[in-house]
Amino acid sequence: MYAIIATGGKQYKVAEGDIIKVEKLGAAEGESFTFDQVLAVNNDNELVIGTPCVAGATVTATVLGEGKAKKVIVYRYKRKSGYHKKNGHRQAFTQVKIDAINA
Repeated sequence: MYAIIATGGKQYKVAEGDIIKVEKLGAAEGESFTFDQVLAVNNDNELVIGTPCVAGATVTATVLGEGKAKKVIVYRYKRKSGYHKKNGHRQAFTQVKIDAINA
């Protein structure tokens, strides 16, 4: 059994027991979080696709912690003018463990 959820502008295919990194949720470590934007649910023999979300379907997860991803370097450069600018960015994420898919 798996589900496709939407959070943080992205879509994730999740199953029970999966550990995924999603955009920062702002929930405390150890807290339970419910994803209500479930786009599709696949029971072992039946696929239910929502328009756009499946009615009444939720995915429950436990927050394992928060962190920052590896640094991405942004470098801007224009030739012959001496213009260059270096900038770095570390995207914040929340790591969650999928507990249950309620269809």
